[in-house]
Amino acid sequence: MKIFCVGRNYVAHTKELGNDVPDEPVIFMKPETALFSSSSKLKYPSFTKDLHYEAELVIHISKAGKNILVEESSSYYDKITVGIDFTARDLQSQLKSKGLPWEKAKAFDNSAIVGNWVDLQTGTDLKNIHFTLEKNNNVVQNGDTQFMLFSIEQVIANISTYFSLQPGDLLFTGTPEGVGPCARGDNLVGFLEGNQVFSIEII
Repeated sequence: MKIFCVGRNYVAHTKELGNDVPDEPVIFMKPETALFSSSSKLKYPSFTKDLHYEAELVIHISKAGKNILVEESSSYYDKITVGIDFTARDLQSQLKSKGLPWEKAKAFDNSAIVGNWVDLQTGTDLKNIHFTLEKNNNVVQNGDTQFMLFSIEQVIANISTYFSLQPGDLLFTGTPEGVGPCARGDNLVGFLEGNQVFSIEII
């Protein structure tokens, strides 16, 4: 199982971090060990003092494919949820300043939260899916797929040019503006179209 992630897929988030708006999908990966296996409590990593949440719509790949056409991409996924791509922001900044790879800041153990899956119905329009993240009962991120720079179909086609997709692969589609730090004792709750799909306590 592979975990694909899209960076800078919302203009507002790209600008809030001071990054350039990309002209093609920015893709990075997390290993399977990044997937958070517990149900409710996440231990704050010892190697960072600036852990950031990034809520994203997550896609479940349902069949194998390679060099997939954009117009055929919608047949390669079957369910969606909301997740968190955790980032050790201080570590990421240090690594980027030295021109080094920053997997340590993005792909560490338990850095990928995945909520409860929602099966897609025939005709579901993923170009207008709304999701939110609450921290301690306050909404900190409001996302809507209509504001993606690159659609889910475009991203799948792009990824499949370089990597073979397999059933069970996951696709984190990018985070909207509002990313920020979390601390021990914080509660993070994700919602898909108003329905709760996960609740995590940072310990």
